[in-house]
Order: sequence, then C-alpha cells, then structure tokens
Amino acid sequence: MESNKTDSDIGDKCNSNGDCSPTPNKQSFDINNAKNIDDISTPSELKFDEEPDYEDPEVKEKKKEIEKCLENLDWVNLEQWQDFAKGKAGLISDDYRRKIWPLLVGVTQEEMTEPPSLDELSTHIEYNQVVLDVNRSLKRFPPGIPYEQRVALQDQLTVLILRVIMKYPHLKYYQGYHDVAITLLLVCGDRASFPLLCRLSYGPGAPLAPFMQTTMQPTQHLLNYMLPVISRADRKLAECLDKAQVGTMFALPWYLTWFGHSLNKYTDVVRLYDYFLCAPPLFPVYVTAAIVLYRADEVFNCECDMAMLHCLLSRLPDDLPFEDILVTAKRLYEDNDPTDLEAEVAALERREEEQRRLDEERLKRRQLANRRNASSVAARLRRCVPAALRGPWSRRACLATATVLLGIYVYYRPDILFNRTRPERTAPSVPRASQRAIRPPQMGPSRADADTESRRT
Repeated sequence: MESNKTDSDIGDKCNSNGDCSPTPNKQSFDINNAKNIDDISTPSELKFDEEPDYEDPEVKEKKKEIEKCLENLDWVNLEQWQDFAKGKAGLISDDYRRKIWPLLVGVTQEEMTEPPSLDELSTHIEYNQVVLDVNRSLKRFPPGIPYEQRVALQDQLTVLILRVIMKYPHLKYYQGYHDVAITLLLVCGDRASFPLLCRLSYGPGAPLAPFMQTTMQPTQHLLNYMLPVISRADRKLAECLDKAQVGTMFALPWYLTWFGHSLNKYTDVVRLYDYFLCAPPLFPVYVTAAIVLYRADEVFNCECDMAMLHCLLSRLPDDLPFEDILVTAKRLYEDNDPTDLEAEVAALERREEEQRRLDEERLKRRQLANRRNASSVAARLRRCVPAALRGPWSRRACLATATVLLGIYVYYRPDILFNRTRPERTAPSVPRASQRAIRPPQMGPSRADADTESRRT
C-alpha cells in the first residue's frame, strides 16, 4: 500500500539516537536554509597549521600502534579503531585519518567509486544553491592553494553534495551541510568522502539525518537536550542562562556542522570529527554543554542579557582545550543518558510553547488596542466634520465645490491670474506721524477769512 504521509510529516520523528522515519517514495527539493543560524553564510577562516609534533610518550607509542594496525587491517576490529579515535590526540594526523575514517563508519573499498562530472549534475534543482554555499566556503580551503587546485576542489565539493542529495531525494539540503562535506573531502578525497557522507546522512542512527528533514523542529528538539545536561552539572549556570532567556540558538551552527563552521583551527575540527564519527549521534550536543560549562566564569561576568550572552557564547575562543572538553562530555553522557532526560526536555518544550502562546496573545492584545485607539481618533475627527461631508461622495463633493468656488473667485478677480505686472519702484514710505508733521499748508481760505466773508454777506 502506498504511504499517505506528506512531506510535512518527514522529520518530526527523529529521536535522541538520530533515527528518523523518511519516506523514500516522496521527492521534495525544498531547501532548508536554517535562517535562524547566526552568520552561517560567513564561516570562520581555518588556520591550517602544521600537525603538532607530539612529544608525549603516550602519543608516540599510540602512533606506533596505529601504524602496526594499518599494516594488518584484517586483524583489527572496529572497537580498536574507535579506541584510537576517542583516545588522547585522536587519530593524530590526516595520513591516518584518510585510512581510518571510512573504517569507522563501515565504508568498503567497493563503494569508493569514481565521481561523475559536474556537467552531469548541473541540471539538478538545487545546483545553484549548492554552488552559492560552496563559493562561500573558500575560507575553509587551505591558504595559498593554487588557483587550479582551488577550482578543482570547489567542483569536487559541489559534486559530492549533489551526489548525496540525488541518491536520497527525500533528504533536504541545509545550509551548513557543505561545512561537513568539505572536511571529509579535505581528509579523505573525493572517492572515499562520498560513501562516508552517505553513511552520515542516511540510515539508522545517521547523525546528520535529523538536520535534513522538512523542518528544523527535529534539530531544535535534539539541541534542547543541552540545557538539562547543563542544569544537572551546574544549577547556578543554568539559572543564569534561563534568566537571560538565551536559549540554544547560539549553539545551532556548532551542532549542524560539527563545529566545522565555527572553529578557526583545522586541527581542532578534525580532532572533533575523530570522536564524532564513532560516538552516539547526540554526542555533539554534550560537547556543546561541556563548552558552556567550561566558560561558566565568562557567563557570570557577562551582563545577564539575551543579546550579550548570545554574542559571547556564539563566538568560540581559539584556545579551548578540546581534549579536556571531550573528557568532560564523555562523563556528562555517561551520567546523563538521553533517555533519562526526555521528561525534562519535554517539560522545557512545553514551557517554551506556553511562553510562545502568551507572547502571541500579548501581541494580539496590543494590536487590538492600537486598532481601537485609531478608530476612536477617527471617530472624534468625524464628529468635527459636517454631516454633509461624511457620505461616500464627500471627497468628490468637496473637490467639485472647491473647483466651483475657485472659478467664481477668478471670475471676479481676474487680476489674480492675468495681467499681473511688476509694480513700479516707489519711494520709501514715510511713517504716518511724519506725514502729519510735514503736511503742506492748506491752499483754501482760513477760518478767519470765512467769518469775515459771512459778515459781509
């Protein structure tokens, strides 16, 4: 029977183990751009420092063991490779990672096939979006790389991403996916990175699968596990974060890209990938919790304001001790199994939903009050207007009346518009008092003369 699920159903059933329930028969190419991500379009500039020359005797001994195991692959089981990846200094160098990363996720030699050309994939509906993101990822390429190699690497990255989303069309490409892809490509090359990225994107427990659903709701749900973990480890810190209402959005780019987008040191990025490739799907969330706990003093010294704390936490320092942070995250995971946190996460989400509902109601009340105020002002203005001008034809009537009055006025005062000449220049006017003072003598007879004349008569 054909499934009656819609695309909107995909992605709402990802659990804490990363298991999702996609519908392979449905093909949708909507891009999940994750617009709430802080500055996701401008990644940090990677510093490709030389791999550290470890002087630690423990690490030197580990290198010998890794080389010995690589010479006898058939004698080594998956658990041994995982121990190497999780242990101190991880897999130490990219030479070892290139061979061991595919083994950590079960990639076989037969799956490492030659990729198609970019021209064969350029007609895909998401081609332009992928190219835009790849062009924005130039800072993730090794500095000083020759132009020809850079262009070839960009094309390889575009082909790698398109191959995966064409193989699994129900998965949604999200902004930040290219940060994971470029890390795999730089380490493993184009042949091995494709099956490796497929393993991370699709299948039971695929860690990137929750990010590639129709909505970001599954991702947000999983990221919410960070807050109960912090609360159990440091109640005061959790209360500070809750008071500021900083939420979890500052850590969203970390989780979506496995820190590949936010860290400046290439060696830090690949060290984390060593661990994430063989850890539970939710383990990166515990690493985010460990980082926030490590920076607790900075949080307490910062103003308890959402914008200030978000700005502080979203920018990762270059000197984070990731070996210690990974140890802390491992302890946090062992002490706080995801299944034990489900009730706390559910309560947190109910509270957030209730707060969202209250905010929406408050906004509606404010809008209603504004409309009422506006209508009352309009009513008062209407009362000031004569009743004859309130009808539906009031504007036209006013315009017609004004036109008639203007015509009558111009008829009786044509000089207003016609035959207007520039007035002649006259002498300065003299004040009225001065006019009286210099008035010339009257030319007619005086009063005495008038009386004499009357007597004569």
